[in-house]
Amino acid sequence: MNQPRPAAPSFAVQAFMYVGVALVMLGNYYGYDSIAPVAEQLSRELHFTDTQIGTLNAIYSLPNIFLVVVGGMLVDRFTARRMVLLTTGLCLVGAVVTALGAQFEVMAIGRLLFGVGSETLAVATTVALAQWFAGRYFALLFALNLSLARLGSYLADRSPSFAGPLYAHGWQAPLWLAAAFAALSFAGALIYFCLDAREAPRGTLALAPAAERFDWRHLLSFRSEYWLLVGICVTFYSVIFPFRSTFAIKYLQEAQGLTLAAASTLNSYVFLGAVFATPVFGFLLDRIGRNAPLLAAGSLLLPLSFLVLGTLPGGAGLSTALLGVSFSFLPAVLWPTVVRYTAPGHLGTAYGLMTALQNGGLTGANLVAGYLNDTSGASAANPGGYSPMLWFFGLLSLAAFLCTLVLWLIDQSGAAARRPA
Repeated sequence: MNQPRPAAPSFAVQAFMYVGVALVMLGNYYGYDSIAPVAEQLSRELHFTDTQIGTLNAIYSLPNIFLVVVGGMLVDRFTARRMVLLTTGLCLVGAVVTALGAQFEVMAIGRLLFGVGSETLAVATTVALAQWFAGRYFALLFALNLSLARLGSYLADRSPSFAGPLYAHGWQAPLWLAAAFAALSFAGALIYFCLDAREAPRGTLALAPAAERFDWRHLLSFRSEYWLLVGICVTFYSVIFPFRSTFAIKYLQEAQGLTLAAASTLNSYVFLGAVFATPVFGFLLDRIGRNAPLLAAGSLLLPLSFLVLGTLPGGAGLSTALLGVSFSFLPAVLWPTVVRYTAPGHLGTAYGLMTALQNGGLTGANLVAGYLNDTSGASAANPGGYSPMLWFFGLLSLAAFLCTLVLWLIDQSGAAARRPA
């Protein structure tokens, strides 16, 4: 006889768990985006080249081309809660080392440590949310979590305004502020760890944590739709983060003539818009479930934003708006869609592999963009030198859109095949 399934955790417990994971992501995203606001100061005060500045974010991504797949397997094997706590601790260490780094090599080691923890952390928190909330408005709650992560990015971009005295003291004080946000992230991980350790043994989670060992042959079982989602993820994020989180503020200062405060404020609107708009798109996905068309609509805005930026005088504001809507729209649909094409026991591996390949794209895009700027002599004296970088990001954006169209066609074909004759 089947035993009745235990009730879901109480609303209060679910709320506290959600707050803990939200703090994890808010602090983590602030740490990732803390480089862009100090990029010009690193160039001016420490004489870093654009290639070195790009490397500080590329080296964050580089190890995760390989390690985050292992991280996803570890999530499946050792539970999300253990991996969330371990990786937030590693991120905190990385943020502290970055703030200590007056030399490029020391700062790069800090960013490397932060990256090793951060991307596995993102996989673990995604699995945690799926385990607690799948079938319980998962897309909406995941989108709300993304919103709070974007709030971390927004606060990082706005930090030259609300933490202006720190920037007046040079490049280092703002990075200590980023370390404080990493400590907040670790506190959130402790909240989640304690609640999950209590609820998982009771069987109250929406998806029971996987207990099986991962077999490499499971990779061969992933559907073609999953691999298209990977292609969308890689191309889309290879534009968003290398541009907006590494070079955009510097570009707006030198090519558009904005001050640091104005450039960082304009850049922050991408993340501010995502704070409010992402849950709307998550709720829309829960309501209508048309994943592929929604992905196509969200990705189309990305190449349009670069077309506007590169061709319209004074188009930075409109470009930022288009990019912000795309950044709100597509991730809110993309990550929950993985659950649709992946077995519950392989979620950690599926998210880990997707994130690994995403980081390969981030590494390459950061290095290519920095190289294009350096070889083209991009600077305040030569704003036209930024054109190759804009072309590069525009073409990657177009590739993301084309991947969504292919996914849509496959979904349409599958739906037609399932209809009764």
